[in-house]
Amino acid sequence: MRRAAAWLRWYVTELTGENAYARHVARVREADATAPVPSRRAFERERLERRYGDPRNGGGVCC
Repeated sequence: MRRAAAWLRWYVTELTGENAYARHVARVREADATAPVPSRRAFERERLERRYGDPRNGGGVCC
């Protein structure tokens, strides 16, 4: 039962993107331990800008 709950929690956090920041921080620290890590707010802002930004610059949703 505990294992099923842990799997469900993992699945939901992956589906909603909650783990994206933790993975990003891990990648930044792995690449360079002295590199500055952006705040979660800055990360989410950049992520949304990439997703829904100006389509002429490669962002946005394609039709």
